[in-house]
Amino acid sequence: MSTAGVGEEASSSRDPPLSKGSGKLAAASTSGPGWTKVSCSCCMSHRVDPLVLVKLGPKVRPETKRWLLKLIGTPQKDGGAGLLAHPGEDASGDIMVLSAPRCTLLRATEELGLCKMYKNDNMEAFSYDDRENFKDSDNMEVFLTLAERQYIVKYELDGVRAQRDIRIPGLDDSFTLQPRDNIWQKLTVAGVIVDTVALHNQEQLKDLSQAWYAGNQLAQPLDSVNSYFGSSLAFYFSFLDFYTWSLLPPAVLGLSITYFSGEVQKEMVESVSGSGVIVEDHSGLGVSGHMMQALFSMLWSTVVMELWKRRSASLSYRWGTLNLAERFAEPRPEGLRMALVSVPVVGLFLGMVVVGMMVFYWGEAHVKRIHEDWDSLWTQTLLFLPSVLHIVYTNVLATVYRTVAQALTEYENHREESAFDNHLTGKVLVFTFFNYFAVLFHIAFFKQDVPLLRKRLASLLIVTQLINQVTEVVVPFLVDRFISAPNRAETEDDPQEDKFRNQGTLPVFPGLFAEYIELLVQFGYLSLFSCVFPLTAVLLLINNLTEIRSDAYKICKLFRKPFCAPVANMGVWQIAFEVLSFVSVVSNCWLLMLSPQIQVQCLEGELSCTNVLLLAVAMEHVLIVVKVVLAVLIPDEPGWIMKKRLHIEFKSIQALRQQKTVQAQS
Repeated sequence: MSTAGVGEEASSSRDPPLSKGSGKLAAASTSGPGWTKVSCSCCMSHRVDPLVLVKLGPKVRPETKRWLLKLIGTPQKDGGAGLLAHPGEDASGDIMVLSAPRCTLLRATEELGLCKMYKNDNMEAFSYDDRENFKDSDNMEVFLTLAERQYIVKYELDGVRAQRDIRIPGLDDSFTLQPRDNIWQKLTVAGVIVDTVALHNQEQLKDLSQAWYAGNQLAQPLDSVNSYFGSSLAFYFSFLDFYTWSLLPPAVLGLSITYFSGEVQKEMVESVSGSGVIVEDHSGLGVSGHMMQALFSMLWSTVVMELWKRRSASLSYRWGTLNLAERFAEPRPEGLRMALVSVPVVGLFLGMVVVGMMVFYWGEAHVKRIHEDWDSLWTQTLLFLPSVLHIVYTNVLATVYRTVAQALTEYENHREESAFDNHLTGKVLVFTFFNYFAVLFHIAFFKQDVPLLRKRLASLLIVTQLINQVTEVVVPFLVDRFISAPNRAETEDDPQEDKFRNQGTLPVFPGLFAEYIELLVQFGYLSLFSCVFPLTAVLLLINNLTEIRSDAYKICKLFRKPFCAPVANMGVWQIAFEVLSFVSVVSNCWLLMLSPQIQVQCLEGELSCTNVLLLAVAMEHVLIVVKVVLAVLIPDEPGWIMKKRLHIEFKSIQALRQQKTVQAQS
């Protein structure tokens, strides 16, 4: 893929600057002011939308920038990116603005495997050769979402490679591109490319904000979120919305059990006050409520995940990602190193979790003795101190570990991005499960202390949610309002280049990793342990109703617009939720053995411990069978989606065969 000395000449320092006003580049055609030219007649356009901002290093020379503009604007068949490039103010400035012509967008749509609306009103896998039969294929603003167009620009930049040795003008002679080098990666390492930023469309962002978090509406504009931010973000918010409303049944059940059960009320008060549970009536609603909550949690988690998979498939079809093409993962720079450090470091952090757990038990024992000696309101409040401190400790440890896990995975230097993501996700999931659930499992399975488990779960739900709201919303809002925003102050008359630069000063969007972890931990609290604290779902429902709006606000206002690759579902996170759903069977069956009624019957000799254990094992096997049957009875996809998928796959195979036949004949 040759990249030097081909294509149209790049814009010179005399090119006019970007137009001011609405954020649109007022070009009479694709060869209009400042933009690199497009040789294809089908790509002629009266307006070019700025999609991506590229920030260059401070020492980049004008000849280097002109070479880069030429590379970006050169057609793909001649070794370039096939994009539209504008130099910003002039050839000596430190920014470039990029867009994409129709041909490049349409060819990338086929390569990515996106589905679009066909003339028969069905979604079909897009084919470039059959493009005229797809609705709105002549209007890229309608045919492709803003998120798709911006991702395609980055996708094309990341795919430009050199086929021969190339010396870049303005750089030291020692820096030479070798054949098959990824040019964009090499330029980033060399400091030529400092940043690549997806640009906001302020009008669309304002409309989305009004419909998403600024009004009083309960429903989320998921289609608009997908259009503006991309399917990966849209799937997260869709799951958050679906999961939040799925909390209503367990919340109603938990409130009913708590309100109508004097025994449950008494257990909760006594566990909070630190005194032992004195059970007087073991046949009342409180005991049956404990069992009802455990059985309901096991079945609820299965039904929710099965129904979500059906909803996910429907959204994937609607958003055109049902039949995404499998793409070769982009190799990461450098070679693969042996991960000799990772296992010991991860083990060290797991050991720190155990140390924190032991210190928590030590603190619990001491404050309990103090309370027994003094028995005052002050000492009763002190009972919560070990739990609160330990929760803060686990949250801080989790934050530090995520940074360390990122560094460890970088050190391993996996060859492909997919391998990097999988190893990072695996490290974080293992630690997260151990960090957040180890104490609860230890209290339930080894200490068998239901009051302590209840108090611990209540503390987790309340303190963790307060910490999350402060760290995720309040702190970023204050930083943006009083520190960052004044530096980004702009007026309508400011040059468009300065407005684009201001977007680049926002912090990079950290991704959805922490958000999914938070939901996964929530799901674990509810499905694994909620039978000992029936108000779990109520607290989670209240938290998530605010979480939806706060997450939407953060993404719209506090971070840069992210590049989002098209996705067909939640990926590995869906598997993680399903694993927790199965673990809930073991957890709840064991907690059923610790219910007050069964414990008293064991003490009075009506049931032997062996019989109770055998009963729990038998119930566990039965419930696992019930969960499997439910998973089979509730298909992962609605029938009509399954037919659509088979039709799309059949048409794709037909198109591939036809393409091979044409190639063979030529």
